[in-house]
Amino acid sequence: MPFVLKEFKGILEKKIQLFLLQDLGFNPRLSQKILARKRVFDEFHIPFELNGVIKTKKIYIALFEGETRGLEPIFQNQYFAVFDKPSGVKVHPVGKHTKYSLLDEIRYLFGDNANLVHRIDAETSGLVLVSKNKIDERALKIMFEEKKYKKKYLALIYGELKKALEISKPLKKEGKNIGLKMQVYEEDKDKKGKEDEEGKKGVKDAFTKVKPLKYSKKKDLSLVELELLTGRQHQLRVHLAYIGHKIYGDPIYGIEEKYALKYLENSLSKEERIKTSGSFRLWLQANYLEFSYKGLKYIFYSKQNEIKEFISFN
Repeated sequence: MPFVLKEFKGILEKKIQLFLLQDLGFNPRLSQKILARKRVFDEFHIPFELNGVIKTKKIYIALFEGETRGLEPIFQNQYFAVFDKPSGVKVHPVGKHTKYSLLDEIRYLFGDNANLVHRIDAETSGLVLVSKNKIDERALKIMFEEKKYKKKYLALIYGELKKALEISKPLKKEGKNIGLKMQVYEEDKDKKGKEDEEGKKGVKDAFTKVKPLKYSKKKDLSLVELELLTGRQHQLRVHLAYIGHKIYGDPIYGIEEKYALKYLENSLSKEERIKTSGSFRLWLQANYLEFSYKGLKYIFYSKQNEIKEFISFN
């Protein structure tokens, strides 16, 4: 389990922040985080405020403790590691009820200072870069922010894509009540002034290269290679749905809105999922990662073959 409730002997009348720092040896960042997220409790299970004072003899803290299920990195050095994540594994816990995530393996293998450099969706398989310490975490995250890397995906999409193309369409969140869903932003030329500026809030440029690799006439599915020129949320899924070639198994984009909402609310049954999206999973894989770090160039390929095998035998 990712979160374990641990008991500590409290020091009466001492400020909780000082207790965490001086008596338990937590670093300032962790102390602030667990207090802000209401993970420190007194004997009556009342969470401490940031400037709270200890009034009970026992203190309880919900701490993340990684467990292992045997998932090991495909490469590691003293600075970072690369995992080849299976589809269905979250990269990090979403609340206290997430039983297992990639972060479990990261913390189990490398300790509390190790962390994700970037993220991919739970149903997306493939390569994830992980830092082993805070110094390299900052440097590698800056590298990603500055787009000093090359990342390619494999995907199964509906229909036949006959030629390579580049999609250049900005994205924005679809609405306050839609959760994580994104949409292509189309400028409304009839809107002017303040109304026009309101519509442009949160709009981000997005560019995707799409290259067809193989087509299955029997299934009417294409295997494509996708290259991210920008790294927007759900970018590949939104762009492909926009051009009429949604990703096989996508439960959010290119389907009826009511089913997308049910999926986002975790109320879509497995049967409905397969019926509406075509499959039990999203057929998208982070397949290639290239970057330079500390004077060396690194190139990684995913070793997972589910997508290639599916198109080969269908």
